[in-house]
Parts: sequence; C-alpha cells; structure tokens
Amino acid sequence: MADKAREHLLQQVKEQGDLVRKLKAAKLNKTQIADEVSKLLDLKAQLGEENAVQHKLILKTPKGTRDYNPEHMSLRLGVLEKIIAVFKRHGAETIDTPVFELKDVLTGKYGEDSKLIYDLKDQGGEILALRYDLTVPFARYLAMGKISSIKRYHIAKVYRRDNPATTKGRYREFYQCDFDIAGQYDPMLPDAECIRVVSEALESLDLGKFIIKLNHRSLLDAVFATCGVPQDKFRTICSSVDKLDKTPWEEVKKEMVEEKGLNEETADKIWNYVSKSGGVDLIADLRQDENLMKQKSAVFGLDSMELLLKYCTIYKVINKIVFDLSLARGLDYYTGVIYEAILIGDDVGVGSVAGGGRYDNLVGMFDSKKKTVPCVGVSLGVERIFSVLEAKMANDGVKIRTTEIQVFVASAQKNLHEERMRLLSDLWDAGIKAEQAYKKNAKLLAQLQHCEEYGIPLAIILGEGELARGEVTLREVTTRKEFPIPRDQLIDEIRKRLQN
Repeated sequence: MADKAREHLLQQVKEQGDLVRKLKAAKLNKTQIADEVSKLLDLKAQLGEENAVQHKLILKTPKGTRDYNPEHMSLRLGVLEKIIAVFKRHGAETIDTPVFELKDVLTGKYGEDSKLIYDLKDQGGEILALRYDLTVPFARYLAMGKISSIKRYHIAKVYRRDNPATTKGRYREFYQCDFDIAGQYDPMLPDAECIRVVSEALESLDLGKFIIKLNHRSLLDAVFATCGVPQDKFRTICSSVDKLDKTPWEEVKKEMVEEKGLNEETADKIWNYVSKSGGVDLIADLRQDENLMKQKSAVFGLDSMELLLKYCTIYKVINKIVFDLSLARGLDYYTGVIYEAILIGDDVGVGSVAGGGRYDNLVGMFDSKKKTVPCVGVSLGVERIFSVLEAKMANDGVKIRTTEIQVFVASAQKNLHEERMRLLSDLWDAGIKAEQAYKKNAKLLAQLQHCEEYGIPLAIILGEGELARGEVTLREVTTRKEFPIPRDQLIDEIRKRLQN
C-alpha cells in the first residue's frame, strides 16, 4: 500500500473512530451506532492485509452467531420434527430458495428494517444481499413461477445486521420456520387456520403458557387517520407502535414527536387507542366510537376481526387469543390481520416466539402486470424457542441424548471383535441402530459405562461360553438385568424389548 494512500486510510479510521465514540457517548439509536461501527470495521479491514502478520488469530464465531454442539443439535432437530409434523398435518408442502437474492428483490419491502439487510459485494455484475426473511423470497418464487395457490412451509437460515442478544435467542444468523397459504380464498378461513397452526406448534413443544395477540392493519390505519397522522407517515408511525411490547410509551412517544415529526397531541390520541385490548367486547366498544367509524378501513377491520374471532372459537383457540390494538408488526408488507405469539412468565424473557399476518400485495410487487396473489402466513422464532427449552432443561437437570443407538455390542473376553462385527452386520441389516467399541479388546466395564453415559437402552455381551452354546447375553442398561437369548431369536427379542 502506497504511503499516501495508507496515511489517508489511517486518517479515515481515526475520524470514523471518533464518530463512533461520540455516538456512543450521546447514547443515540443503537442501529445507527451499529452502522457506523460496521463502517469502522470495514476501514480497518482495508488495513488488515498489510498488518495481517502482526495480528494473532482469535478463534471465535462472528458476533451474533454461535456453534451448536451435539446436545444443541439433538434438541433443535427434535423441535423441528414436532413443528414439521404440525405443518404436514395441515397439508403443507415444502420448498427452498437461495440464501442470497438480488438486492433489488429485498429492498423496499421491510420499511425501517431495510437497514438491517446484509449487503454482499458485486458478484459478476449482480448486486446481491443475504435474505432477511423467508417471506419476500417466497413472494418472488410465486411471481417467477406464476403460481396462484400453494400451502407451503420453509425452514432455513436468514440474516440480519441487528444488535444481537444471544441469551434471549436474538442472533444475526438464525433459522426461521414459516407456514404460508397463498391463493384467492374466502375471508378469514386461511387466517384462522394459521392461528390454529401456531397454537398447535407451541402446544406440541410444551413451552408453557402463551397468548396470541391479534390486530388488523386496516384498523391501525383507521386509528392513525382518526388521530390526525398524515398518510405518508402511517408506516413509520406503525414501526414506532411496534416497539411498545418492549419499550415504555414515553420513549415511543418521544420517538414519534422528536424523530418523526408528529405533534404531541396526535401522539397522545394514538395512545388512547393502542393502550386497549380485549376480545369481542373491544370490537363492540370501538364500534361506538363515531370518529373512528367514519373511516371505511375501521369498519372493514372490525368486521374482519369479528369473523376471525368467530372462526377461532370454532377452532378451539379463542381462549389463547387477545385482540390488542398495540400490536403493529413493523414490516411494511402486511395488509390485513397480524398476530404474534408471546410466552407468559417464561424465565428467559424472550417474549415473542411467533408472528405473522396477511400480505396480499407483496407478490404483485414482483409481477410485471401487478397480478396479486393473496397470502397469509406465520413464522415461528425457533431460535427463541431453543433458548427457552435449553434453559428449561438446564434448570431441570435433563440430559439430552445425542445419538439414537438402540443396542451396543460388547465382548467379555479378548479377540472377539470379529464376532462383534458379524453380529453388528446382522443388526444393521435388520434396521436396528447399533454400534461397538473401536478397540479389539476393550474392557467390559468401559463398554457398559459407555452405554449408561449415552443412554443406550440395550447391550449384547458376547463371551466364548455363550457363543459355544449358540447364545448371547442381553443386558437392560438401566436395570442392569441380564438374560441369555438364543442367537437365532435375538433380533425378534430386541425388537420386542425396544417396542415395550
């Protein structure tokens, strides 16, 4: 690197570092600070090649990511199996899309959250970005394939340049678990089923008590119009309201007034509405509000909510539902019903574990003829669910099995490893999950301890005397009881015991 260029770069690093320190001292918006820190790191990286030899390699995962050990993966796969079983019970089929998209596909779809999209460098003339969620790629998939109806689930990693809080299941790289119904159907029938899917999934995971908050974007727009919010500020004010689940009203109001230019009186009027929650009773109360009912979108929103609550009663999930006017969901693409599932009284404090809603116009944004495909869906926050379950198991002292081995083949004397191998081959042919020690003459005690440590239910012990009689010893690992079994009856006996 030429001296002048290097001096210029060093000066840029210094100035950017000063800016970051000022922003941190002023305690400004965390996302803005993160953006400036990212720029500082990029500048430092440009100095990295020359200084690479001087730096000691630090072994760590990038911020907002983590490794998953066998215990974690066993838990994760178990969770995903239960969720997929629910999706399949409702007739969903699965798809997959690329982990990165053309940047133009992603931009302009997420409102204020667009700044969290991970940009990639120019790749052969294509400007790309890592996918932010699975919904926008799904809409692109529908538009590209001219698909007008599908019920699909998709489980894959997404990426957000967010401020991570890993203890609460908030990462920069994480799995999303989506279920969506696309197609032109009668009002609220698919929407109610999505809510039932959320309820079934959370029930199957045994996470404890939860509620599902419901609202309607048309109703929110009517509230904003009634309170005097200019129409061009609806979406940005919606993003502010969306923070009420984790931020006090006074801070949200300050953001509306000082950062977004709303007058204080209008903000206070908004609070009078968004502080309300209930059920069918709230619909009746809002219909008494003459100013609100002047808005056509309020009439439509309340009629829709009434029908949805009726269907939720039929689907037996009404006792888990709260109609909450503070629920906003900040993403721009929602057009109708929105919902969010929240754990009640969880010790981890992860809050929302699922969310979704109706997005009827998203597919049309990708279609040259603006042909729309109405869609409604839900996304389960599996990382947050994993955090809850990991903490729960740690508190209960539960040990997670990391393998599915059913039978361990052991030997009591030396030079029987080939007999073990012959038996293993028969067990594998019969579809039984089995393994042995990789030492010719492993000590019997060590082999049995391995079974107890890894929760293997059965052990077969080979000895010269048993082999001469055409028998093996079958041991129940938990009870330590042993039974002589004829070799030709072994497979049937193992299957019977595993079934019991």
